Amino acid sequence: MFKPNIGKVDRIVRIAIGLAIIIAGILYQSWWGAIGIVPLFTATIRWCPGYVPFGISTCGKDTCEKRDG
Repeated sequence: MFKPNIGKVDRIVRIAIGLAIIIAGILYQSWWGAIGIVPLFTATIRWCPGYVPFGISTCGKDTCEKRDG
């Protein structure tokens, strides 16, 4: 499907940020907490569409499996 472009550290940071945003949204009773779903989702699928136009990949050669067709 997509070639992973999110490495291990990037993935952990995205999970932490996503959870923090969701928790803040719950604590402040704001629907803005729903934005936390975005970093959680990209961490789960290990692919960030924002990285594609810039050719960015935080994935090391040894850390990400290749998903070639």
